[in-house]
Order: sequence, then C-alpha cells, then structure tokens
Amino acid sequence: MSRAARIVRGGGVIAYPTEAVFGLGCLPRDRRAVLRLLAIKHRSWRKGLILIGADLAQIERYALLPPEPQRSEVLATWPGPHTWVLDARPDAPRWITGGRSNVAVRVTAHPQAAELCRAVGEALVSTSANVSRRPPHRRLLRLRHDLGARVDFVLAGPLGGLAAPTAIRDGRSGQVLRG
Repeated sequence: MSRAARIVRGGGVIAYPTEAVFGLGCLPRDRRAVLRLLAIKHRSWRKGLILIGADLAQIERYALLPPEPQRSEVLATWPGPHTWVLDARPDAPRWITGGRSNVAVRVTAHPQAAELCRAVGEALVSTSANVSRRPPHRRLLRLRHDLGARVDFVLAGPLGGLAAPTAIRDGRSGQVLRG
C-alpha cells in the first residue's frame, strides 16, 4: 500500500481493486498523470472521470454537495458503492470534469481503495482498468497481462462484491445515469 501511494504521489498511474472491477487511478490535479491514464484507456478527456475518496472531506475538494433534500440522499449512500454527479467546485480540473460544470464522485466503502485514498492523502481518479469499449478487468492476471506494462504499479487485492460497476446518479434530480 505504501508503495502504491508513493507512486501515485510521485505522478504515477496505478491499477487497484474497487467495488466491482479493477480501476486505474492517479492524482486528479496531476494533468500529466491524468492524460497518461486517458491514453492508456484510449479515452477522451471530454467524457470526464470518476473520483473516489476515503471520506467526505476528500470529495468536497472537487464537488459541492446539493441542498436538502438531495444532500441527505447523497450522504445516506456513503461510504458505499454509489457514484453521484454533483456540481464541481470552480477550481476542479477540466480534464476531470470533461469541461462540464459537474463531476462524478464517490466515498468508497471498498477497504483497500479507501486505505489507498487515505495513504495518498486525497481523492483519486477511479476509472475502470480497461481500454475503452472493452470489458473492465475483474481478474488480476488478465489485468497484468493487458495493462501491467502500461501502468506504474498494480495493487493486488480482492474486488468488492458488486457484479457490475457502481451505479451513477445525478445529485440534483436523483435520476439514474448508469444502472
């Protein structure tokens, strides 16, 4: 864990376990690392990225919680496998928001992912570890074979119990954007 955190703080891109699949991560404010992560995935920065944090304070560096009653609804799901699209703080990097005024965030309940965020000291990019339009990786050996040489470190560990990536909901309307 300490090696993974050191690599991320040094500008690296790592793969790590999350609630349903392995994720790719880096520091959200490190433009070079994020652009490299996007190149690994063959993904446009305009799609935006999900951020995970170990606690609400890490998330609030990038996102603004909605007013009540939506605020209570969001907070009731965290920590947990629930991603919300919330209004982005004005200083949230465009390469994270995709140039939009919102950002997708989650306070993770995955023990290892949360520990990684605590070890790094801030929220992390959390996008599925795969090339765009290909299935996300659920097996460590396959991940290492496909992406291991392209990332700086692979943090081994068990995935959470979800069968599919986390649902994404709009923090203003509650609408499900990804089921």
